Amino acid sequence: MSAKPSADDTGPRAVTAPTHARLDDQAFDELFRESAADVHAYAISLLGNRSAAEDVTALAFERLYRARARLDHGRGTPRAWLFAIARNAALDELRRRRRQPQSELPAAEMADDQGSEEAFEQIVRRASVRDALAALPLREREVVLLKFHGQLSNSELAKALDVSESNAGTRLHRALTRLREECNGLEREEEIA
Repeated sequence: MSAKPSADDTGPRAVTAPTHARLDDQAFDELFRESAADVHAYAISLLGNRSAAEDVTALAFERLYRARARLDHGRGTPRAWLFAIARNAALDELRRRRRQPQSELPAAEMADDQGSEEAFEQIVRRASVRDALAALPLREREVVLLKFHGQLSNSELAKALDVSESNAGTRLHRALTRLREECNGLEREEEIA
């Protein structure tokens, strides 16, 4: 459906809706409330450091806020833009510090769940997934983290990675297959030990 210009409309802007639309303060606040925890979880999973993840999260929202008047909604949702910014900031941090995620169990996590065998098994499973994620190449790890921590659709994932939707789906499939293989390999190692 295309907009038809009325007699008092002039110029090409009257014919098509602009794709550049400002992310107003209310929409930005709502995006922050809905996405801050997800961005932080993504960053901490990729960086392995809570402090660095907090810095990346703050930086991503700051950059999005400064760019909110220039967002091109034709190139993705504000959430996809936010995760693309967070991804770039986290990768910059990894390059700057040349650091890989840590796969150790946090002491606080162990202390909270000491009494329950089921909780302990859950911690062990999380640690296995964390170790398997750490074993993935950065390119595959970031796809998995964007998809699940970011809760991005394949279309949003494609925009965050600046690839086609088909390519994003293929990358995700390959990364998940490799993650599953890594998890299975870790389980076999634990059974042998």
